[in-house]
Amino acid sequence: MRIKEARALGKRIAGLVGEGKIVPAYEMLAHVMEDRTHFAMLRRIAKPVASAPREQVDEFLDLIALDGNPGGWAVIGKVLQVYLDQDLAGVFARCHDFIVMADVWHATDTLAEGVAGQALVDHFEPALDLLLAWRDDPDHWVRRAVGVAVHLWAKRSRGAEDLLPRAEQLLALLEPMFGEWDMTTVKGVGWGLKTMGKQYPDLVTAWLLRVVPEQARYRALMLRKATTYLPKEQKVAVKLCAEGEWN
Repeated sequence: MRIKEARALGKRIAGLVGEGKIVPAYEMLAHVMEDRTHFAMLRRIAKPVASAPREQVDEFLDLIALDGNPGGWAVIGKVLQVYLDQDLAGVFARCHDFIVMADVWHATDTLAEGVAGQALVDHFEPALDLLLAWRDDPDHWVRRAVGVAVHLWAKRSRGAEDLLPRAEQLLALLEPMFGEWDMTTVKGVGWGLKTMGKQYPDLVTAWLLRVVPEQARYRALMLRKATTYLPKEQKVAVKLCAEGEWN
């Protein structure tokens, strides 16, 4: 499928959604998803859908979510992303509920990157405040999403020096999660720390040298992920710190 075709299809689907023809709209989308269309194209199809009335769009997204097609989460994520400028808190609430409903890693990561992560890029302070509640959520997928959102922000930051204060704030967000024991959450938080370490190695090294001795316990995987991209000398320093040999 070409970009022009994807956009045209998106407009047709948006038209059906706007007319309240939710099932035909979904059938049209489902046909494309069955062909294993690349997520990038699915997102292009999804974008025009956000122009339809919100009530009908919400009904459409609910139908997509019920089907559980992996490509559907990319569509949902893109539509919600379009609303970030208009209704940040509402979008976070919908994203949270979809993550819980999906109950699977690929949906969590797709939504966390496309919605929560993009929100950190575009609306840092309010998005950070909303993620604070996710950090202590009883659902492990929602907690995992915090780390994945940080990963997306760090990736987009490209290690820019002027974003260093924000990187520090995100490490503060993740600090209480360093001792997470649930492996689903550990993998997401570890992913966030890994990308932060790639973009801000000095900052993450100093953070680890402080945080590791303070933790009563933590998963070895968390530390491995956090040190993945650190320079060799810094990685050794953190390892010695973890073994209690660092002064």
